[in-house]
Amino acid sequence: MKKHLLIAAATAALLLPVLSSGAYAEPPKPEAGPQWKLSDEDRAALVDAKVAGLKAGLKLTPAQEKNWPAVETAIREQAKASAARWAEFSEKSKEHEGHHNLIEGLQHHAKALETRAVELTKFADVVKPLYDSLDEGQKYRLIVILHVIGEHHAPHFGGGEGPGWGGPEHKG
Repeated sequence: MKKHLLIAAATAALLLPVLSSGAYAEPPKPEAGPQWKLSDEDRAALVDAKVAGLKAGLKLTPAQEKNWPAVETAIREQAKASAARWAEFSEKSKEHEGHHNLIEGLQHHAKALETRAVELTKFADVVKPLYDSLDEGQKYRLIVILHVIGEHHAPHFGGGEGPGWGGPEHKG
């Protein structure tokens, strides 16, 4: 009996490193190749979906509807501007590959923030008439929907969490 246990223990000791080596092996690397990118058609379809979702979520009254076209146009302009900025950033990053200059980077970032500030001020001015016509529930939904459909843009829309994150407190 002891002989069988000794053989089993020795076999296990010899096989254990072989069987468990998969646990320590490097994970397989993804195949090199082009990264997945959205086409212009894909981007347009996503913007259409976001606009439709926002409008449906707000449940606008006929009186509020008159302010909607300007908001929709502003949203579409924001999406185009964002796509253009991203394309410019991608091109510039290719040009500067391997060359990193802190000051140039800070200046570029400052310029981008100035541009974004102008765009957001214009957007706020366009959205204000619609926002002022909304009831408290619609205002809350506007904030939530903007936060959900554009999470990476939420801080620009006054998004955040909890009371005081850019809109009315919602109770219920």
